[in-house]
Amino acid sequence: MDWLPVLLLLVAIYAVSATVIRLTGLFSDHIVFYGPIMAIKTMKVGFFDRFQRFSTFLRLYATFGVVMVVVISIGMTVLLFFSLEYTFAVRPPPTGIYAPQNIFLIPGVNEYIPSTIAVWLAFVITIAIHEFGHGALSRVENIAVRSVGALLLVVPIGFFVEPDEDDLNQTRGMRKIRMFGAGITNNIVMGVICFVVMVLLMGLVVPVAGPVIGGVYQNYSADQAGVPAYSIIQEVSGTTVRTPGEVSDLLNATRPGDTVTLTVLHEGVQSNHNLTLTAWPEGMPARESGFMGISYYDGELILRAISESISPLGFLRFLTVPFDFTGFGNPLRILALETSAQQFYIAPFAGFWGIIHFLFWCGWINISVGIFNAIPMVPLDGGYILKEGVERAFERRGWLRFAPAVTSAVSTLMVVILLSLIMLPYLFSIIGV
Repeated sequence: MDWLPVLLLLVAIYAVSATVIRLTGLFSDHIVFYGPIMAIKTMKVGFFDRFQRFSTFLRLYATFGVVMVVVISIGMTVLLFFSLEYTFAVRPPPTGIYAPQNIFLIPGVNEYIPSTIAVWLAFVITIAIHEFGHGALSRVENIAVRSVGALLLVVPIGFFVEPDEDDLNQTRGMRKIRMFGAGITNNIVMGVICFVVMVLLMGLVVPVAGPVIGGVYQNYSADQAGVPAYSIIQEVSGTTVRTPGEVSDLLNATRPGDTVTLTVLHEGVQSNHNLTLTAWPEGMPARESGFMGISYYDGELILRAISESISPLGFLRFLTVPFDFTGFGNPLRILALETSAQQFYIAPFAGFWGIIHFLFWCGWINISVGIFNAIPMVPLDGGYILKEGVERAFERRGWLRFAPAVTSAVSTLMVVILLSLIMLPYLFSIIGV
């Protein structure tokens, strides 16, 4: 899809609507503008007061979150430095993840994030629970909340909670840090919950029995005979087969140059394909038998790999799935998108894959947003946590006047690194290095 005309249309609609509201003063009690950004807000925020009754638990929860945010913040800082070093060393072109539209986490514009109902719902939930965390912890720490609302610019870009500025300025130390870290904590916790539920639900599916072709080697006999990937082998030269092992047993009696007839079922249609077998390619175990040029799709192995992913490293593996949607090298893509491979699983109920896709994207977007917000850079939450931590640490030593310079230096460094990661591929492309 060409996203540029759609984006321009949305910009035009938003510009006209915003101009009319500005000129006529419509909904002035609930709509304000911050430059080009429209904010729709309400002052009815009494529901946040209910969280004060759970103050002890929420303070413990938020304190754990602060520790987690600090660890993530340090990890992201190190990762950004390594990414910058990698960019200088490899000098990638401004394509793929370096393309301009892929800088923004906007479904349908970012080519790695599809524009589906599941993705948009996950996107809205992510932003909502982030701000909800700030609102709840504000009241727990006795910081008044003035308003809540949504920020609009072309597409919904976020929700906001507006703490009372005087209360916020008077709050110090861990009380303030917990409030700033609550949004990130909510995102990470929600992301983990979504991934865990997704993995548990995947334990309910049953792989379809039979030798399923997952991939076809280019320019080998199966490819030349037109054997389609994601089909089930039913017969080999008239002999019925039910497992990949039975197929191998029959092929063990063949030699390169022999011809076999493969009967396969693809999307409900049965077809026959005559294959002239070849020798096994270099790099594979040396065998005397003929080679068809296919690889099998092992549903049981994939489900086992998913079930073993409930761990920090496993969840990090999930975060890489959107960047590998091509080819047969990433079987986990069934968790994120509609794929042909889903026909080789028996789902436990109708709408199962839609729920799996929502849980995947809700987990992925929540964790991604949480990690990004932990970068120690104002105006991100990680930057405000750094600011408060530096100010309180320097205040105890009588160095408070140096705190703004330290916070500003770290934030500027992070901005420079992020901008460098975006701009360097273009610079390398222009100067031809």
